[in-house]
Amino acid sequence: MTPTGTTRKDTPRTSGTVLVIGGTGKTGRRTVARLRELGVETRSASRSGDVRFDWEDRATWQAALDGVEAVYIVPLDTSPSPTPAFVEQAVAAGVRRLVLLSARGVDVPGYFGSSYDDGGPHLEGETAVRSSGAAWTILRPGWFAQNFSEGVFLDGVRAGELALPTGDGRAAFVDADDIAAVAAAALTEDGHEGEVYELSGPRALGIDDVLDEIAKVTGARAAYVQLEESAFRAGLVAQGMPEEEAALWTAAMKPIRTSQEALVTDGVPRALGRPPRDIADFARDAAAEGVWD
Repeated sequence: MTPTGTTRKDTPRTSGTVLVIGGTGKTGRRTVARLRELGVETRSASRSGDVRFDWEDRATWQAALDGVEAVYIVPLDTSPSPTPAFVEQAVAAGVRRLVLLSARGVDVPGYFGSSYDDGGPHLEGETAVRSSGAAWTILRPGWFAQNFSEGVFLDGVRAGELALPTGDGRAAFVDADDIAAVAAAALTEDGHEGEVYELSGPRALGIDDVLDEIAKVTGARAAYVQLEESAFRAGLVAQGMPEEEAALWTAAMKPIRTSQEALVTDGVPRALGRPPRDIADFARDAAAEGVWD
């Protein structure tokens, strides 16, 4: 059921082509798959997608937008953001619906450290879609569960030791499949216009708790090692990461360490009429795919 008590129709409302920017990424490829399952004409765009799209090469934008009715925007996380210019071009090309992947905490000063006190590129993107004149929906997910299976935590889990500056903090990790489901709904159904969906999982867990869930389905338990921020940042630099990027990654861990990511939100139930997927569901499916073998 929807929040208004009416059942959403199974038939998508969007009848034209949907463009998915970042169509080969964590949420993008899942959104592409879900839209195609619904029978929606879907264009996957990225530097290696069906259609070439490069945020840093504006000459690639127009071909991706030609004939498109709706767009799922996975933005480039740089400042100044190219999203406002893309939104302007998309609307000029006839796009009528925009769904933006933003981030939890973009409107909270200091959430990701001082570098994002002004909201950073995500807030620039939000401002652009809100003022675009097109129907818009904004998704604000927290930390992805998939960071343990195809992201920054994967190597540590596989190696048997995950070392992070997150202390005893907790997070309501959200499944990227839920993000994709909300994106597909917002792209194809009525009732999502003007909504900001804060997306989380159904419960808050510490890093140790997530490793416990993974161990239940793999039989192998990675150890969690708590690092000081300075040691974590130095380790990234020693691996070849530039100082500035290492500082940003370290700051990004702050919402977990401080348990700001622990709040369970209502975005998934409001958008889909069902609870979000649990971390145990994520771990079971990821193990079945052999990601930790």
